[in-house]
Amino acid sequence: VQLDAIGNGSTTATAVDNGSSDACGIASLVLSQTAFVCSEVGANTETLTVTDVNGNVTTCTATITVEDNIAPIALCQDVTLQLSASGSASTTATAVDNGSSDACGITLTLSKTTFNCSNVGSNPVVLSVTDANGNLTTCNAVVTIQDVTSPTFTCPPSQTVTAAAGQLCKTVTWATPVASDNCSATLTSNYNSGFCFPGSISNPVN
Repeated sequence: VQLDAIGNGSTTATAVDNGSSDACGIASLVLSQTAFVCSEVGANTETLTVTDVNGNVTTCTATITVEDNIAPIALCQDVTLQLSASGSASTTATAVDNGSSDACGITLTLSKTTFNCSNVGSNPVVLSVTDANGNLTTCNAVVTIQDVTSPTFTCPPSQTVTAAAGQLCKTVTWATPVASDNCSATLTSNYNSGFCFPGSISNPVN
């Protein structure tokens, strides 16, 4: 017996009968169970009752094997994630699922659930939908990873220096600031520590 898309299957006493007979004629064939559902996938021992026209009864047993060969329906949706302060993000198969279903129940698995700075951008993933009887369907989705955390650093304090008489410029040094970011940060400056600044000029350092 093959289950249908809504998880039901059936047979008849006639289908199970393998040539039962009686000299006076058979009045009825009755099978102990004819309708089956997902919970009965596998072998089911059933009884065929054969009654002749005079009320005499004989029984025999048969195995009704119920099979589920209907693949589940897999439906995906894209997901957008933002990296945390530690540079990581994660999602679940449930978040990517968009209503996958099967009459006999499903299990969801996602090909990739954790992400980091190297995954910023679009990441193709595969959602696998497996029903209770091992039938599998997959669908494709995209997990978009965003880094919305700005880097931070503290500028060195402002300085006022005076070139000595006759000096064309004054060398100024400062501690290089340390930047931090959930992924990585690069420091650039319009001047480097140790630059010789011309006298009597205000020079903002960016």
